[in-house]
Amino acid sequence: MTEVRERVTPTLRTELATDGFALGNPAFIRIVKEERELELWMKPKGATEYKMWKKWPIAAMSGELGPKQKVGDFQAPEGFYGTNAGFLNPASKYHLSFNIGYPNEFDRAHGRTGDFLMIHGNKVSIGCFAMTDPVIEEIYLVVESAIHAGQKEVPVHVYPFRMTDERMLRAETEESEWLGFWKDLHEGWAKFEETKTVPKVKVDAAEKRYVVME
Repeated sequence: MTEVRERVTPTLRTELATDGFALGNPAFIRIVKEERELELWMKPKGATEYKMWKKWPIAAMSGELGPKQKVGDFQAPEGFYGTNAGFLNPASKYHLSFNIGYPNEFDRAHGRTGDFLMIHGNKVSIGCFAMTDPVIEEIYLVVESAIHAGQKEVPVHVYPFRMTDERMLRAETEESEWLGFWKDLHEGWAKFEETKTVPKVKVDAAEKRYVVME
């Protein structure tokens, strides 16, 4: 990890500064499975809204649209997750990695199983999100720096697709079994698109569903 920091940090600092950001700024990750993209958003010092810094193609992921339900289903999760200091793994066999926090409270309420769902390096993955080694180095250092600067959790929101009105209408016409779940996710997507602030989300224990707070 020391070698990565020494090699990557100088260029990373310069690139961030050019774009109005700095290591230590709060970070937010948004993943869109259908488009196979990972977005890294950051909040500049003194700002109230997040701005996208970079967007990368996901090098490898497995499964179809829809959430992960159990160990061995090869699905990548969907939902509202987050990583923290305890989830960072600088000694990963996939170069660098961090756990996104699956299963969360929602998943546990539905009896879903599985663990160690990561964003990591390399170009192979089963249920995780592989980003290649050079890309994970940048993502990891931004996330690590945000946490060290005091951000207790870096949110990681995973969506099945870009939840535009048009795409949601298509999901309705296709009558997906996950439509109700996706409508709840859409509330989080729409709130962030409107405010560029990460929405607060809770799990309704009785109905076992996500609720986006106003």
